[in-house]
Amino acid sequence: MNGVDRARFLQKELERHNYLYHVLERPEISDSEYDQLFRELVELEQSFPEVRSPTSPTLRVGAPPADRFAQHRHAAPMLSLDNAFTEDELRQFDDRNRRLLGVEAITYHVELKLDGLSLSLTYRDGNLAIATTRGDGTTGEVVTDNARTVRGVPLQLRDVVPGYLEVRGEVLMLNESFASLNRERAAAGAQVYVNPRNAAAGSMRQLDSRITASRKLNFFAYSLGAGPTLSDTQSGTLARLMELGFAVRPESHTANSIEEVLAFIRTWDSQRASLPFGIDGVVIKVNSLIQQSEVGFTSRGPRWAIAYKFAAEQAFTRLLGVINQVGRTGVVTPVADLEPVFVGGVTVSRATLHNYEDLKRKDLRTGDTVIVQRAGDVIPEVIGPVLDKREADAVPFLPPTQCPECQGPLSLTETGIGLVCRNRECPAQAAAKLRHFASRGAMDIEGLGAKLIDRFLEDGFLTDSASIFALGERREELANLDRLGETSIDNLLEAIEVAKARPLDRFIFGLGIPQVGARAAKDLASTFRSLEALKSATYDQLILVPDIGPRTASEIEEWFEEPENQALLERFSALGVRPVEPEGPIGSDFEGQTFVFTGKLEAFTREAAEDAVLRLGGKAAGSVSKTTSYVVAGPGAGSKLTKAEQLGVPVLTEEDFLKMLPEGVL
Repeated sequence: MNGVDRARFLQKELERHNYLYHVLERPEISDSEYDQLFRELVELEQSFPEVRSPTSPTLRVGAPPADRFAQHRHAAPMLSLDNAFTEDELRQFDDRNRRLLGVEAITYHVELKLDGLSLSLTYRDGNLAIATTRGDGTTGEVVTDNARTVRGVPLQLRDVVPGYLEVRGEVLMLNESFASLNRERAAAGAQVYVNPRNAAAGSMRQLDSRITASRKLNFFAYSLGAGPTLSDTQSGTLARLMELGFAVRPESHTANSIEEVLAFIRTWDSQRASLPFGIDGVVIKVNSLIQQSEVGFTSRGPRWAIAYKFAAEQAFTRLLGVINQVGRTGVVTPVADLEPVFVGGVTVSRATLHNYEDLKRKDLRTGDTVIVQRAGDVIPEVIGPVLDKREADAVPFLPPTQCPECQGPLSLTETGIGLVCRNRECPAQAAAKLRHFASRGAMDIEGLGAKLIDRFLEDGFLTDSASIFALGERREELANLDRLGETSIDNLLEAIEVAKARPLDRFIFGLGIPQVGARAAKDLASTFRSLEALKSATYDQLILVPDIGPRTASEIEEWFEEPENQALLERFSALGVRPVEPEGPIGSDFEGQTFVFTGKLEAFTREAAEDAVLRLGGKAAGSVSKTTSYVVAGPGAGSKLTKAEQLGVPVLTEEDFLKMLPEGVL
């Protein structure tokens, strides 16, 4: 067998072993034997470049860094599922479906709700053509190079499916891989990931797919998007996807009644800790595709499917002490220091205590056995102590009188509840401001975590948020630092370069102006549309922005008048930071109109509706006033609806609102 023939043989053989390992879970060779064959193929493809193809297993090692992620509009929207939290809600779901179909019983397919990153894979004539994240459900980021590195993603289908086929599934990181990755990141001084889902999402968004390849991700298919059907049932579709080369989780069940569905849920609610990956519930789907079509969709998602979310998880652990933590605005808050405990899918060693009044109310003491709760993405919190296990000599915590960082005096906040350090030179505040600026919700600078920020502050590489963008000029100095490799430096500097063109609202949020959260930043960006206009805005102009009250307007005006902040903005500009201004509104009757959305919105998400209003030149507010033009009320609308009726503000149903929109806006 010559070199070319041997290479082609190895390409097919390695893909066969991938299928045996990842899909059928029946490996025929050891990892070391696989690696030996893989290295042989790499050498042969280097010697005979003509044999390398887009479906070669060697592509799974990754490609050089991409410039930026392109955007891709999904052929069919990746819709969200309604959630159920009780068994009664599932029975109501079943009752509605049976009424719509006019049948006594429905066969459902129940699957674990995998806690990872949704991915859409498009195949053309059996070959992987494009991979995209879910994004906003309509448009996602193109991550094809990264997807090629995930061994559960077939580069070529095992059977030819002519034309176009879109397969959807979840990218997961196993708990073991997650723990190993975080150990490596901690040793390198990088920010650790919060949970496996967070790690999987971060890994798939790497600009350098070689990093993604090193993360040991898994992909499990769960449905089809656009394209031909593969079966007349959901269970049959998954079976056919396995035949085509996709990994499908075996922990699924075809249930002939809602009671069988509930039994499946109870089983996995009690056994989820035994799984090697995270789940946050169970997905229930009408099994028949014909019946799915008859039950239909809302604009938000399918009526024939629902996600049952597991109840909040609680655990018992020991309170080691209370840490007095200084935030970016100088507010000092108590944080529980806990004996590490696994709860809600992650290991928790810190939990929020909100403020010192909360600490006093809960009467927590060192050594207490406490109840810790974490539900979904909610920050872990201490519910309270187990008093029966309290030691007799345990003493209450007292609020600090001095800043734990700079030892300056503490005073009460404006609300009279919290404590604040007024020292602007406090090192803890500087670090907290930088962490906020670099965080995902703000400038999203991958790799610039808390430990690295602290280190750069201590070594003098950082002084304020603008100095982040000067790190590129000090690359040689960075390279001399211990435990900071060349690749880590290059990735960090690339992430910083990308962050120079973040949307204006995220830049505003990142500045850390007191009282300006993510929502207020978005309102300011859509109203003033440029940083220059916002800088020169007066109090009277600011107060007209929806949800910007007198206190917030004053804080914004004072922040931009501060000479130190003006100098900071000038440094941003000199270093090439150019926030992307929002696109101009589409001319429509919405101009000058203010909308408030309240209640449970079934036809669309609140965020999507507010974005539509902004694009049409209107304003979206969070509270009702005399200047509100319309209130859009869904089921469960409460005080906002009442206030609208008192003020005589017109109230619209979701259907009324949709009729006002130009076609294709929402």
